[in-house]
Amino acid sequence: MTDPDQSERLAQLEDRIAALKKKKEPRHHSEEHYSQAQVAWRMVTELVAGLMIGFGMGYGLDSLFGTIPIFLVLFTLLGLAAGIKTMMRSADEIQRKKLAEEAEDIAPGSGDDKRTKDGD
Repeated sequence: MTDPDQSERLAQLEDRIAALKKKKEPRHHSEEHYSQAQVAWRMVTELVAGLMIGFGMGYGLDSLFGTIPIFLVLFTLLGLAAGIKTMMRSADEIQRKKLAEEAEDIAPGSGDDKRTKDGD
C-alpha cells in the first residue's frame, strides 16, 4: 500500500538531488573576483562619502561662524563614524544575503515562509 508513495517520494528526492548537483557547477574565478571587488568598492564609497559630507558640513559651519577649524575636525570625525556605521550595516546585509543563499542551496524553499511571517 505504501509502495507507490515511497516510489513517488524517492523520485522527488532524486529530482532534488539532481537539481542541487546542477547548481553546484563550478563558477569562474573571475565572476567571484568581480563580485568581491564590487562589495569592496561599495564599502569604500560609503566610507569616503561619510567623510566628505562631514568635512563639507564642518567647513561650511566654520566659514559661516568664522571659527577656528573646530567644526571641521568635529564633523569630519562624525562623518567618519557615520561612514563606518554604514559600512558595517552593508557588510551585515551582504553576509545575511550570502547565508540565505547558502541555506537556500541546502534546503530550497524551507525558510522563506517563516521569515515573512515574522516580519523580518
